Amino acid sequence: MRINNIILEIKIGDITDEHVDTIVNAANNTLLGGGGVDGAIHEKGGPSILKQCIVHSGCPTGEARITTAGDLPSRYIIHTVGPIYGENSGLEDKLLYNAYYNSLLLAADYKLTSISFPSISTGAYSFPIEEAIKIVLDVVIDFSKVKTSIQRINLVLFNEEDYDIYNEYLKNIMSSF
Repeated sequence: MRINNIILEIKIGDITDEHVDTIVNAANNTLLGGGGVDGAIHEKGGPSILKQCIVHSGCPTGEARITTAGDLPSRYIIHTVGPIYGENSGLEDKLLYNAYYNSLLLAADYKLTSISFPSISTGAYSFPIEEAIKIVLDVVIDFSKVKTSIQRINLVLFNEEDYDIYNEYLKNIMSSF
């Protein structure tokens, strides 16, 4: 689907296999690796990613940092930290919005054209996926109004259940336009 000047695609897959300018890592504050998407990216991408992450000395929730992609097919990895649901004094929505938006800003700063996101914070950080998709769409709509290099945003979901939730929500929203 197209939202202003950006193509938005939702798919099921492994984000580490994405052939885009940058993938986004749902990282923790240390940037030193972890489980889920973060662990897979560090494992498949190789030790050069961790070496670069160490230089960043961590990342606050809602912000983003960039490294090269090591052995992955993308050129870069943008590491962002989403909120742990229920542990941010009611600021979870704002922090999740910022994690996505700041990742897009960083990609645009590097003049990148394509970016793939996982579903940030909806796994181990327990953010309800039904709430997260609304925030993701708000980010894409807001960002599509800014003139940048970004032409394609992929939302790469790990399983069919998450894909169905995202797809159903987007179909319902787009049918109302």
